[in-house]
Amino acid sequence: MEPITQHTGLVYPLNRAHVDTDQIIPKQFLKRISRKGFGQYLFYNWRFDEKDRPREDFSLNQPKYQDASILVGGENFGCGSSREHAPWALEDFGFRIIIASSFADIFFNNCTKNGILPVVLKEEETQQLIKNAEKDDYYLTVDLEAKEVYDNAGFQTTFDIAEYPREMLINGWDEIAVTLTHDDKITAFEKDHVVY
Repeated sequence: MEPITQHTGLVYPLNRAHVDTDQIIPKQFLKRISRKGFGQYLFYNWRFDEKDRPREDFSLNQPKYQDASILVGGENFGCGSSREHAPWALEDFGFRIIIASSFADIFFNNCTKNGILPVVLKEEETQQLIKNAEKDDYYLTVDLEAKEVYDNAGFQTTFDIAEYPREMLINGWDEIAVTLTHDDKITAFEKDHVVY
């Protein structure tokens, strides 16, 4: 995974609460055997009509958001089923940071294990960010080391995240990489324990 220490990016506002994982990546696209390639199906039922044509009325189809890497959404983001494909789709589309006032627990953990930083802010803060991004091209900086979110116009706030996922994201580790940091101990254990 690519490490996240400090990230500055264009904000995409998704002013919807209770965005569930079936809306993030619909079930008919879960047949792939690789983590890559899910981005094209992100929010598919919102982005495309019944003839697979892009919907003009869905904001992510607007050219101004095509390079967005920070998504700001409503409360309870990522609710529903525990499919890991949801963060895969978000990451493959280009999102590195998801900001919301609350997340479903499993989705939150799946994000941190797949290189996406989920940031919990107050509801009034997320609404302010959404309004800013709906008006203009709006950029935020998220500093994981300092646990801060800020822009160039005076907005600044802090967030909290547990140390273990924070360390994983800063180092770009998935759980296998974390295990391999103990490779010397694993090797020593294997040498000392003969299997009959």
